[in-house]
Amino acid sequence: MRHARRRVVRRVTRLTAVAGLLLGGAMVTQAAMASETPGASAVPRSSAQSAAATGAGLVSRLGTSRTAGNWIGADGRPVVAVTDDKAAAEVRRAGAEAKVVRHSMDELKSATATLRAAPRVAGTAWAVDYRTNRVIVEADSTVSADDWSRMTKVADGIGSFVRMERTKSTFTTRLNGAQPILSTGGRCSAGFNVTNGQSDFILTAGHCGPTGSIWFADNQGTQQLGRTVSSSFPSNDFSLVQYASGRAGDGADVVAIGGGKGVRITGVSDPVVGQRVFRSGSTSGLHDGQVTALNATVNYPEGTVTGLVQTTVCAEPGDSGGPLFSEGIALGVTSGGSGDCTTGGTTFFQPVTKALSALGVKLIVSAQQAGGQSAAPSPAPSSATHSAIAPGTASPGSSAPVKGGTEGSTLLSRLSDPRTIGPGLLVIAGSLIALVATRWIRAEQDRKAYRRYYSATWG
Repeated sequence: MRHARRRVVRRVTRLTAVAGLLLGGAMVTQAAMASETPGASAVPRSSAQSAAATGAGLVSRLGTSRTAGNWIGADGRPVVAVTDDKAAAEVRRAGAEAKVVRHSMDELKSATATLRAAPRVAGTAWAVDYRTNRVIVEADSTVSADDWSRMTKVADGIGSFVRMERTKSTFTTRLNGAQPILSTGGRCSAGFNVTNGQSDFILTAGHCGPTGSIWFADNQGTQQLGRTVSSSFPSNDFSLVQYASGRAGDGADVVAIGGGKGVRITGVSDPVVGQRVFRSGSTSGLHDGQVTALNATVNYPEGTVTGLVQTTVCAEPGDSGGPLFSEGIALGVTSGGSGDCTTGGTTFFQPVTKALSALGVKLIVSAQQAGGQSAAPSPAPSSATHSAIAPGTASPGSSAPVKGGTEGSTLLSRLSDPRTIGPGLLVIAGSLIALVATRWIRAEQDRKAYRRYYSATWG
């Protein structure tokens, strides 16, 4: 009876081990398939990106001589500025709202080109305001009366659609971010984690430090994060910090928003005027606002930066390089601006898509949402898959905990990560051990039985 029970136990153990091998193989296969980047046709888009795509498509079809930009209306619908009634009718047939304006995009761009050709004045900035069909030129408190007068003459020479405005604050780079990184040159923010396939990097602002800057995670300079390997400032405002370990570690797809909380990043895209956006920084935390202009130019004291995203999101020193995002989509990194989070102000951001293209890297995104990494500027995966939503109801994205540390992870945590093939390999290894152990136990029992038999026979 005892031998029969042993045989049953051994048989059940072997069957369980075989089942474990099959299960582990299936888990490895599923994880490997999930790691592949989905095609564009399989990637859902947020309502903001859908509206932007509709508006951009109409602008492309009608041409810049008959249109003057597109944006998201208060109801979430795409709005296209057009210069004639025939173009307006075509826009309405496509399901978008049309706004007839006087000046085309060609005229507006010609105005900004004239401003760029004029003598540079630090403390000024300009951008095309699609919704008012104007070019807005701002001058901060550091601009002298003579420089203001000269800029005004340039604007008057262009036309009445160029509007001059004064701001009491100053346009500065927000040197000093979501997770702070520090060097001898100052303090900045870790914007987004990116990769080139061999190594991982931090994408942050270019004015934070030149190539060769060493970055640390603590004030004492004992936890080295990495070194700046590429930097572009002025003209652009982005840089790449290579992790000292070569890997971003756990939580690479999450941006911190304060209180131990974070937002999962599932894709990357260009913002659209009227879109509600969110910025996170180590000084002022999480704040939101709206995109007011694209392709903005800012004349910082250190130099001129072009192609920036202009927003109403506030920022303060310490927020530089911090991430700009909406509905889990990466949009930009904090460049600079004016004002603060008490009185409000204007903040400019370096578009992420342009930085990724120039640096030859891809954004590290949530494997749970996007199935891998993506660098495609549009369309982009998003946590919002509904078809229509007003900009005011947009959210930062799906929540996620912020894990301690900024890089590295243990072997056990990596193996147990359900987004990798580790769990499947662990199941396979356990099943093989069970099969070998069962075989060894049976052989040992047979050997002991053999010895007992001959001991009794020849005793």
